[in-house]
Amino acid sequence: MELPKQERLRTEIRRLANEFLIRESNRLSIITVTGVDVDREAERAIISVSILPEGKEEAAIDFLKRSRSDFRDYVKEKARLSRIPFFDFEIDRGEKNRQKIEGII
Repeated sequence: MELPKQERLRTEIRRLANEFLIRESNRLSIITVTGVDVDREAERAIISVSILPEGKEEAAIDFLKRSRSDFRDYVKEKARLSRIPFFDFEIDRGEKNRQKIEGII
């Protein structure tokens, strides 16, 4: 069963990630947060993103990887969390596959 605390944490991280990306991205690509997965102890959080255009995915992921500590500092500043997880970003392959299937249909 999903813990309400875990759900609130995921929701807060997702909101902050969207704010951070709006503020910090160079706008050469559109980076959308599609999900957040937090481990049970709230030590690690993986933020799933979709990136358009697809040709900019590599550059956008490089930006996100370089920005992990800046994002963690942003979360420390903006959120009232007892424990700040370490963050990582990954491309949401499920969303990407869904878009391909939708394009075929």
